[in-house]
Amino acid sequence: MPSRPRTRRWLRWLAAACGLLVLAGAAGAAYLASSQPGDVVNEDVEFDATPPPAPPAPEPEPDAGTQPAADAEPGGRRRPPAFTWPVYGYDKARTKYLPLAEPLRPPFAERWKVGGSILLEFPPAMGGRSLFLLKNNGALYGIARHSGKVRWKRKLGYLAASQPAYGDGTVYSVLLERGKGIKAGRVVAVGAARGRTKWSKKLPSRAESSPLLHDGILYFGTENGTVFALRARDGAERWRYKADGAVKGALAYDRGKLYFGTYGGKVHAVRAQDGRRVWEVGTSGGRFGLGSGNFYATPAVAFGRVYIGNTDGFVYSFSARNGRLAWRKKTGGYVYSSPAVAQVPGGRPTVYVGSYDRRFYALDARTGAVRWSRPAGGRVSGGAQLLGDLVFFSTLERTTTALGANTGAVVWRTRRGGFNPVVSNGRGIFLVGYTTLYGLDGRPPKDSAAVRAARRRATGRRAARRKARQERAVQ
Repeated sequence: MPSRPRTRRWLRWLAAACGLLVLAGAAGAAYLASSQPGDVVNEDVEFDATPPPAPPAPEPEPDAGTQPAADAEPGGRRRPPAFTWPVYGYDKARTKYLPLAEPLRPPFAERWKVGGSILLEFPPAMGGRSLFLLKNNGALYGIARHSGKVRWKRKLGYLAASQPAYGDGTVYSVLLERGKGIKAGRVVAVGAARGRTKWSKKLPSRAESSPLLHDGILYFGTENGTVFALRARDGAERWRYKADGAVKGALAYDRGKLYFGTYGGKVHAVRAQDGRRVWEVGTSGGRFGLGSGNFYATPAVAFGRVYIGNTDGFVYSFSARNGRLAWRKKTGGYVYSSPAVAQVPGGRPTVYVGSYDRRFYALDARTGAVRWSRPAGGRVSGGAQLLGDLVFFSTLERTTTALGANTGAVVWRTRRGGFNPVVSNGRGIFLVGYTTLYGLDGRPPKDSAAVRAARRRATGRRAARRKARQERAVQ
């Protein structure tokens, strides 16, 4: 039986050791709290302040009594080619900026709507005077742009979460799941006129990457980390690239290179010609220089930089040439939102992006400094969209807001929306509601009486919604 003094000494040593462990733990916690990753700015990373592109000509209104889909006007005059919105984000660099010669302004009166009960996460593509809307249940719709009439519908798969691409009379869709219970997708090409299948290719995993069409090649990523390059005319594979994690966002193209983020926490740049890696970079957003978070968002490429949000709450800017970190800016929540990037007339190069912290940000494209931020009214999951001098975003609380791009002032807000907000032909606005697509008039009526009538109708709709909510509350 051991002696009592020896037992007491052992207990004292044990208590001292426990005390040291507690002190060490407290010191470590204090260090970690003080070493939380923060904003970074590397001012020597190149920045190309290229002027914005020239505005496209707005699409003319159809003459009264004519069919919008017709190519010729009365008297034998041919209409100019229809405006095309070919891919998610409008351009291949995914800047989400449509420059306009004439601004769009409220009241954005409703002209038509295509309703339903199926979730809409992405806006339609646009081409040939039609809209091509892929719903979350895998159904693709061809819709007359000026009237909202459904021209055709094709069920392509069981689940979808991407925007189609349009080019040369063909619509290309990427499916998340090709059939019920099948955890793998497919890519389908259909004719724009009637929705007839031209070709279809099964994929080895699920896919929700909005396809990119460039020089006859279709590019997209999949959840098993594979990026595909397929020949657009027949779906033949040109090359594939294996990344470090799921590629959920769309690929952006600029100057011969493709850019994308992964759920492995890296951003990649590969050559569009053959899929060879140019560079890859992690976030270094975690403690001790470790990576943090995943990239769900689609990148935007502009000013010689790649801009992309991360689930670690940061917005990142990398050099498009070599992947060097230019800056990172912290928000208060996940950044699933895909940024819009542009220099709007009268402003400076700016990154527009929403966050799960219920705020919407305008950041200096060179340094990441906050130009302005505004309450979003809800969590922002979908991308931002610039239409002229207005920036649009939607929230998971089913609202859509338009702010002045240079000021952040609220110009318009509606209780319709959810994810990615709008597309436009420069005259009309096509608003993506939670389950309904709306065709809105983007130009205020010149007749003041018509303006007042549109406002009265909007006021009446709001009053009806309030009354319905009150009646439900009583029940």
